[in-house]
Amino acid sequence: MSKNSGSFKKMFESFFALGAILIAFLVAYFLYTNVMGSPVNFEGGNPKGTPLPGNLMGTLFKGGPIVPVLMTCILVLIIFIFERAITLYKVKGKGSLDTFVADIQSLTSKDKVEEAITVCDKQQGSLANVVKAGLLRYRDLENDKSLEKDQKITSMKQALEEASALELPMLSKNMVILSTLASISVLIGLIGTVLGMIRAFMALAQAGAPDALALATGISEALINTAFGITGSTLAIIFYNYFSSQIDGFTFKIDEAGFSLTQTFAARIRK
Repeated sequence: MSKNSGSFKKMFESFFALGAILIAFLVAYFLYTNVMGSPVNFEGGNPKGTPLPGNLMGTLFKGGPIVPVLMTCILVLIIFIFERAITLYKVKGKGSLDTFVADIQSLTSKDKVEEAITVCDKQQGSLANVVKAGLLRYRDLENDKSLEKDQKITSMKQALEEASALELPMLSKNMVILSTLASISVLIGLIGTVLGMIRAFMALAQAGAPDALALATGISEALINTAFGITGSTLAIIFYNYFSSQIDGFTFKIDEAGFSLTQTFAARIRK
């Protein structure tokens, strides 16, 4: 049962990113064609014409076919901002990490290993999982007479490293999507800007008097795509840096707790 559950979880995680992108695109395309492109947003009810004065939806629609792509980027960004926030909240566990680390240090220094394991079970975070793995190895090695001191310390470190290797990937998972969106949002916006400017200059190149509608459409497409691209990139950079700082702080706590536990164990062996 646990194997099937684990396989299902891995399959879900594998298709989550692809599914999120696909759903975001479908939502963006629907909003672009049916909400922004609704005839009620344009003069004479013609989406190919001029948007009603002050009508935001019609104005955004005039950004052209690049707009739903940029909207997809922003929707994907929102999805993974929530995904990262929820994941990091679960990883943190219950209560203050500083208090948890202090409690573990206090209990292990008094050789209260079982009580420390109980504290880990209550904390329910990734840090607690790493510390618990170390404590379980601590308990097994403490009375093991078959190993030398250096071998015991090495085994202790190995247990902490293995536990960390299982927990750390969860912290950085999907961060690459945020970093990618920070880059491509601007680039896609620039593509829309270039296409809009091409349309504007083509209007100027028409024989006789320039087509004012075509010129205005081209400039609108250029500016709207630029605005979308910069907005998406800015949000992605802000949240990428925020989550990165959270991950770095959490990784430091794992290293701190592991080092403290190893030092305490080494000191007790001397005794």
